[in-house]
Amino acid sequence: MKVALSIPDELFESGEALSKRLGVSRSRLYATALAEFVAKNRGRKITERLNAIYRSEDSRLPRGLRRLQSRSVTREPW
Repeated sequence: MKVALSIPDELFESGEALSKRLGVSRSRLYATALAEFVAKNRGRKITERLNAIYRSEDSRLPRGLRRLQSRSVTREPW
C-alpha cells in the first residue's frame, strides 16, 4: 500500500543514509521500522494488562510456606 506522510528533514536524511548503508529500499526500511514499533507497543499493552490483573492479586506466600522456603534456602550451598 502506498502512503504519503510528513517527517522532519533531518529524520528523512538519517533514514536515507541508513537505507543505503543497510542496502535496503526506503520502503523496506520504513516498513521494518513501523513493524518493530507496532510489535513493541503491542507488548507494552500486554504488559499493562497483566500488571492490572496482578495488581489486585495478593502475591504474599502463606506464612508456613515462607518458613519452609526460608529453611530450604539456608541449607543450599551458594
